[in-house]
Amino acid sequence: MAEEMADGKKGKKKGGAKDYKNLTGRQKAAIFLVAIGSDVASDVMKHLREDEVETLTFEIARLDTIDADFKDQVLEEFQELMQAQNFITTGGIDFARELLEKSLGSQKAIDIINRLTSSLQVRPFDFIRRTDPAHLLNFVQQEYPQTISLVLAYLEPQKAAQILQNLPPEIQPEVSKRLATMDRTSPEVLREVERVLEKKLSTLSSEDYTAAGGVDSIVEILNLVDRSSEKAIIETLEEDDPELAEEIKKRMFVFEDIVMLDDRAIQKVLREVDTQELAKALKSVDTEVQDKIFQNMSKRAASMLKEDMEYMGPVRLKDVEESQQKIVSVIRRLEDGGEIVIARSSDDEMVV
Repeated sequence: MAEEMADGKKGKKKGGAKDYKNLTGRQKAAIFLVAIGSDVASDVMKHLREDEVETLTFEIARLDTIDADFKDQVLEEFQELMQAQNFITTGGIDFARELLEKSLGSQKAIDIINRLTSSLQVRPFDFIRRTDPAHLLNFVQQEYPQTISLVLAYLEPQKAAQILQNLPPEIQPEVSKRLATMDRTSPEVLREVERVLEKKLSTLSSEDYTAAGGVDSIVEILNLVDRSSEKAIIETLEEDDPELAEEIKKRMFVFEDIVMLDDRAIQKVLREVDTQELAKALKSVDTEVQDKIFQNMSKRAASMLKEDMEYMGPVRLKDVEESQQKIVSVIRRLEDGGEIVIARSSDDEMVV
């Protein structure tokens, strides 16, 4: 909101300008935050940069009284911007313009769209992200792994996971490898892939190289696919590229994810873990993770562990991460052996 309203002309400094058109973007944003109330406004502030918070706080402090008409116009303007943004997300800029013209008139629609698109960057494959996954699967599975991985890199992880797990098993590892090792793709290549896929071109707002894919991307996707697909992909990658497979495995389940395990699983893990390693591993985590561990220990054992953590003193972050990784390895080993189950978001995964 603050960004979209920051283009207005400067108005009068105190109490509000006499003409709504003379309000600055900052003044409008300040009026908006006051209008929605302190509770909601504080949540909005959490998502702004520090300099933006300072600027808006200053503007709010400068407000004397807020004209009721100004407040209504600010809220109306915000609603129009959000409605237009929703239309763009749902069906693209042309779709948004058509709907806004019907409800607000041609000139008003153009003004709103221009304000939004002045800073809007349409991501590559925008049209694909609105395509049904089943249809998209049929569309891409005949393509080369490199092309498939490029498309998956620009999809939401949930949709990308659905596509990946339904690809032919023999190409899943190759697609995963290419996605994990992907760095930057030039706009020219993206345009060429879109052209080859016989879809209308996505509008690239900038000629800057676009970053997508990488290990983090494939990890997020693999965490959402079914366990059998994940295991088959990892096993093939271990043969083809052991270092990459190990890097992916390290990131697939981080120590803090231990809170996703049920109590019985955590107790089984604790029986396999050295107390000193556990004490180091818990040094840098939040209270939610610590409490989850303490709750699955006897009072005496939990008390001793807390004492060990206290007497241990400062520990190098590197040592903490090494201990955490050892415990994660225990968790993965127990899962591979079928002794525990890591809850996943897939509908067909059940914790038993």
